[in-house]
Amino acid sequence: MTLSKVNESEVPASGKRRKFNPKLLIPIALIAAGFLAWRWFSPQESGDILKISGRVEADETDIGAKTGGRIVLIAVHEGDMVKVGQIVAEVSDDEIPQQLQGAIAQVASAQQEVLQAQADVQVVESRIQEAEANLKQSRGDTRGRMAQAESNVAVAEGKVAQATAEVAQADAQVNQAQAQVAQAQAQKRQAQATLNLAVKTRDRYTALLSQGAINQQQFDQAQSNVEAAQATVDTAQASIENAIASIATAQALRDAKKSAVSAAQDQVAANQGGVTQTQATELNPEIRSSQLDVLIQQKQQAIARLAAAQSKVKNAQAAQSQIQKRIDSLKIKSPIDGIVQARPIEPGAVVATGKTLLTLINPKAIYLRGYIPEGEIGKIHTGMTANVFLDSNPKTPLTATIASIDSKASFTPENIYFKSDRVRQMFGVRLVIEQTDKILAKPGMPADAEISLK
Repeated sequence: MTLSKVNESEVPASGKRRKFNPKLLIPIALIAAGFLAWRWFSPQESGDILKISGRVEADETDIGAKTGGRIVLIAVHEGDMVKVGQIVAEVSDDEIPQQLQGAIAQVASAQQEVLQAQADVQVVESRIQEAEANLKQSRGDTRGRMAQAESNVAVAEGKVAQATAEVAQADAQVNQAQAQVAQAQAQKRQAQATLNLAVKTRDRYTALLSQGAINQQQFDQAQSNVEAAQATVDTAQASIENAIASIATAQALRDAKKSAVSAAQDQVAANQGGVTQTQATELNPEIRSSQLDVLIQQKQQAIARLAAAQSKVKNAQAAQSQIQKRIDSLKIKSPIDGIVQARPIEPGAVVATGKTLLTLINPKAIYLRGYIPEGEIGKIHTGMTANVFLDSNPKTPLTATIASIDSKASFTPENIYFKSDRVRQMFGVRLVIEQTDKILAKPGMPADAEISLK
């Protein structure tokens, strides 16, 4: 359709046709003239430079409360410079110091348990060494003691045998003395009979002598026979007494030998008791080996108690360290060198863990966020240099470097300044600005950039 033609749908129902109004050409002419003038007078971009516009931005760092409580201090205000490690705020919590004292007491108690367990292990180790020495000694000495005890028994049994033989000999001597007594008594009886006969004969000879029937010589012979018989009787009596004395002597010797036998038997019994004791001692290696096993088990138990106590110390120290960290976290420090951008909380407020107290930006980590049409994105890459021009100082460019390029295109954001560009697909780019000691670029500033394509 041209301007001279009219669509049939625009014809009024009355059938009359509307006339063309020449005034409608005036706005069109003005728009065309303005576009031609802009194209004529606007500077033409060089093919080696890609211009973009955008806004200066910076990564924000939120400083939050690691421990909830009441804010007692916020040491900085918006716009203040802070250094890394500088205390910027402080939170108060009265319960945490009390918890720290309890944790310190638990650490001390656990350390005492460790010392006690270590002492127990040392005591058991000392007993094990002693038991091992005793076991070794018992194994080496038992055979010798057994041999000695058995030898003592043999000696005592020999003494018993010897004493028994001597008792038998003494019995024989007693029997021999008794036989001698019997023989002497028999001889005495015979001598007494002879004496009695001699006395009777002498008495008859006495009468006969007085009668003159015999002579004196016969009488003297009878008297001599009496005396001889009396001597024989006395000799027999002496023999009896000697034999009786021999019996007493032999009986005394026999009793002494019997006592020796009894003493020797007692010595045998004592030595046999020594053998029994030595035999019992011979079992000591097994007993002491069992005792050693018990001590080894006690050592293992003591080592287990030591390990448990050491673990308890570590847990108590970890709890103490955690509480100490909570106390340290009450004094909030800046993690970066930066500028305070926001201070949403004031002293006196009660905050929860993680509540943002301050927002910082690093003035030396500032970048320009801009957008490039998708048709131009192939001309740039990361690492390329650019000049950034601030509206506040357009004649002094700031050096920048392309740090990143979006991997996906998006519709142009609202802050693109040319309406015709807002219908295109755009790629976001980040240009990191090299700051000098005098900080010029600040977040929120609009800026332009020229990227050298050479």
